[in-house]
Amino acid sequence: MDPDGSNIERLTTTKTGTGSWQPVWSPDGRTIAFGSDRDGNNEIYVMDADGTNIRRLTHTPDIEQTPSWSPDGKQIVFVINSTQAATRGFTS
Repeated sequence: MDPDGSNIERLTTTKTGTGSWQPVWSPDGRTIAFGSDRDGNNEIYVMDADGTNIRRLTHTPDIEQTPSWSPDGKQIVFVINSTQAATRGFTS
């Protein structure tokens, strides 16, 4: 999207009935972390700022959501909702 709001481009696509949400830019602006159920479960993904190179970071039966970058951009914190208890997760 241009600064004036024109030229909007969708960066994620998923199967019908699934979605992607809560995108957050990395501090350097080169990567976007987001939640998605594109593989059948809510997981955390990252992609390059242009929508390419999508990588799944989490692989659990729990629900991961609400990613946030560390100030230096080296780690992502996110919420895990599990049947055990809500905890915090970290990945780099």
